[in-house]
Amino acid sequence: MLAVRISIVAVMLVLAAGCSAETLSAGTPAPSARSSTAVAPTTSPSTTAETTTTPTSSTSASPGAGIGGFVALIETMASRDEFSGAALIGHGEDVVWETAAGLANRELNLPNLSDTRFNLGSMNKMFTAVAILQLREQGQLALDDTIAAYLPDYPNDEVAGSITIHQLLTHTSGLGDVFTAEFNADPHAYRSNRDYLPLFADAPLLFDPGAGWSYSNAGYVVLGLIIERISGRTYDAYVREHIFEPSGMLSTSAYDIDEEIPNLAIGYTTQDAEGNETGVLTANTALMPGRGFAAGGGYSTTGDLFRFRNALLSNKLLNPSSIDLLTTGKADMAEGVRYAYGFMDKVNKGRRVVGHSGGAPGVCSFFWVFPESGYTAILLSNCDGGCRPVLQYLKDNPLE
Repeated sequence: MLAVRISIVAVMLVLAAGCSAETLSAGTPAPSARSSTAVAPTTSPSTTAETTTTPTSSTSASPGAGIGGFVALIETMASRDEFSGAALIGHGEDVVWETAAGLANRELNLPNLSDTRFNLGSMNKMFTAVAILQLREQGQLALDDTIAAYLPDYPNDEVAGSITIHQLLTHTSGLGDVFTAEFNADPHAYRSNRDYLPLFADAPLLFDPGAGWSYSNAGYVVLGLIIERISGRTYDAYVREHIFEPSGMLSTSAYDIDEEIPNLAIGYTTQDAEGNETGVLTANTALMPGRGFAAGGGYSTTGDLFRFRNALLSNKLLNPSSIDLLTTGKADMAEGVRYAYGFMDKVNKGRRVVGHSGGAPGVCSFFWVFPESGYTAILLSNCDGGCRPVLQYLKDNPLE
């Protein structure tokens, strides 16, 4: 779901193996480390469930050179048992192509469809950042305020008084991760943002606030708590009422790990508790938190994420100046990549790309908007292998 101590960009550029049903085991692995980026997917030719191409409207541009290669890559990967999930390309507010392949549930032989709900990994951070800027627009918070201004009961007074909301949003707070050995001992116990506080509240900061950059799931947990304190609502209720419902995202939510949710993809992984490859494919259920939270782990569909894109860029969620603040890079992550507020802002072959990726054992996702061309690429998958080649493709071939 979210972040281990590795370079996000480095992970994006690694080509990954497929997710072969032949290695599927009935056993359940121990909890595993999380990746802050995409991990991977797959299918065999016999499990390819759906491929549709939606005609563009009269206002849509013809697919650019990069589109054909993107489509061909995913179709080839699906035919080779290297992709399991759903993908979508949009132009402006129109869907121009979408597909689904592989199995959402291998035990029951249920196929992935275009409306299958997939785990988002860290992509929930986009929603958390939008919520914070909504509260800012309402005059209920300021970005240079500290944690202490909103969480006077935060268990570490020194930390609460030294870290700003801006630093939480940009991963420059010095806070660390939540996926620790203590978390791994009982992942299903964590079902609210507050449940995570004991995992990091008393830990020393990685650096003085503002003095460095380190991907921090803990920071987004704190943002979730701030949203809850100001709004008087649970995090889930706030994002549902102020982001999902206004956007028409009817299939997006967080779910308890033991809920029976229709059309929900199970993740499949070959990783063990330390993130090592085992060569044995198992369901990732034992590794997952008890419920998604402000740093990640909710569920959505490619269509709902495209609706989010349309609502955001048509100013239904934020005003134009807030959208610019949300998506403009502020902290250097790697060469050509800066972190904004819940969004990454990068340059691929001279073309700007904004969005976020998400990964965990058995989870791979990304949401990229190409502002100059008007294209959007969304991919969600339920195995840890096949979206890295797609990320590499988009790095080399921006949609234009």
